[in-house]
Amino acid sequence: MAYDGIVLKKVVDELQKLQNGKVNRIYEPNKNELLISVYANGNLYALNIDISADNYRINLTTNEKSNPFVAPNFCMLLRKYLINSRINRIYTNGLERICFIEFECFNEMNDKIYRTLTIELMGKYSNVILVNSDGIIVDALKRFDNESENNTSRSIMPGRKYVFPKSTKNDFLSINEKEFINLCLQSDKHTLDSVLPTLFTGISKLFIQATIEELKLSNTVSENSLKEIYEYINNIIKSDSAICKSFKNNYTIYNDKKDENFQINYFLDDFYYQKSQDDLFKNYRNNLLKIINGTLDKLTRKLDNINNKILSCQNMEKYKIYGELLIANIYRIDTLKLSQNFVELENYYDNNTIIIIPINNELSTSQNAENYFKKYNKQKNTLEIVNAQKKDAEKELDYLGSLIYELDNAHDIDSINEIYTEISENILFNDSSKSQNKTTKKETSSIDNYMRMNIDGYTVLIGKNNRQNDYLTMKVANDNDYWFHAKEIHGSHVILRSGGDMPKMETIIKCAKIAAYYSKAKFSSNVPVDYTLVKYVKKPNGAVPGYVIYTNQKTVNVEPSSGLNF
Repeated sequence: MAYDGIVLKKVVDELQKLQNGKVNRIYEPNKNELLISVYANGNLYALNIDISADNYRINLTTNEKSNPFVAPNFCMLLRKYLINSRINRIYTNGLERICFIEFECFNEMNDKIYRTLTIELMGKYSNVILVNSDGIIVDALKRFDNESENNTSRSIMPGRKYVFPKSTKNDFLSINEKEFINLCLQSDKHTLDSVLPTLFTGISKLFIQATIEELKLSNTVSENSLKEIYEYINNIIKSDSAICKSFKNNYTIYNDKKDENFQINYFLDDFYYQKSQDDLFKNYRNNLLKIINGTLDKLTRKLDNINNKILSCQNMEKYKIYGELLIANIYRIDTLKLSQNFVELENYYDNNTIIIIPINNELSTSQNAENYFKKYNKQKNTLEIVNAQKKDAEKELDYLGSLIYELDNAHDIDSINEIYTEISENILFNDSSKSQNKTTKKETSSIDNYMRMNIDGYTVLIGKNNRQNDYLTMKVANDNDYWFHAKEIHGSHVILRSGGDMPKMETIIKCAKIAAYYSKAKFSSNVPVDYTLVKYVKKPNGAVPGYVIYTNQKTVNVEPSSGLNF
């Protein structure tokens, strides 16, 4: 937990500059967020309130967020009661993770009244509650009664009395140093980062770990270390010298000199914005990977079924031989009165070795032979069909492998968007959608976003995904440009814009190294790379994105390199 009571108190200290600010607009971007636009001291500020379980916080923000066309009910209620009101005060109760924003409003009779927006930042139980001057709940972003899942005695419902959440922990601000030390020494916990978060409200384990590191203390509970920590926490809380810094992939408060107003607020804004972008990227990527893996599973089962059908056709030639031997011996067999359901004949395909052929006594020899020929022809036709199906399935599996490679190498939302666009246009993923020839400006822009670099005075173009690979090879490159690709390995198409010149072998090797680097074999030591002129690279009709065939190629074995050190 990073956003503890100490962080909240320092955020609120900075927000004091919003006092007497006027509320202009209120938005509710999603079910867990509120944005309040405040005009204060000649500036317009956006106060962000987030009650999501993992990212709960209150802070000023400069990042825009999309809003629904129709405002949700709670947002409409806040607009009704708080628009044009002024912020009278912003405060906390000790180090509890609860922020109170008191608004000076006017009722229908034009009498001055006060309403308080209570922001409870308590993990999955976080909430935003509007309370009137009598302490009665007007409404809340999350309603629940005392029988709800949070299992508390409180009821957060309109018309109920607002009850402050109960806490069994101690308030750090209400005790002195001696009481602080005695409480810690009497605890059954033996480490600083376990005893303090357990005993005191609003002090997180992460903050104590950062404090221990900052003060160069041992994590063991001792009177001396407790004195230092008590003084350090007091200094942070009471002074204006506090900033947020990164710590263990998170952040915490440090005692340091401020560089500018709202330093902590805007640090949190940047931190959570980047975190939301990272989470969005991961979720987007994982969702696409789930779609691809689901299709991969279907294709794998389909290929298993095809292989079983091919296996069932193994007796095809045997049936043909049975039929031919029966026809060759038709008069000989018809003169016999057979009681058994087989005949023994010499197999002239195998040095006249005796072969046993099952027959149906109720049918003539020619009818038995015809049945065997029918079985042969049926399995022959089946084999032709399933072999073609197997070839297509293997191509599709190979294509899915290229998409997985692309996802593994995608590092931003734009790259994921490219892959999404590609699969949404592919009938392999959506039977009802077919590729369209029309390309929007946005799509064209992302296709154009391939990599470029200069090698020995030549321009080198590198596709980042299958769509870009197609675009580079089929649209951008000229016939006399050089095309590179890791041999039989998923990777990028690399184009050397030669302008009709014959580049030196040194340049060819460098481009091959780049093609090896932007392939699935980038961590290998000796990668074969094919290269040829673009005019020898063709894309079969109906082929999946990124798939081409080529001729007149040469192959070089190279060590992968990004090309940045050439």
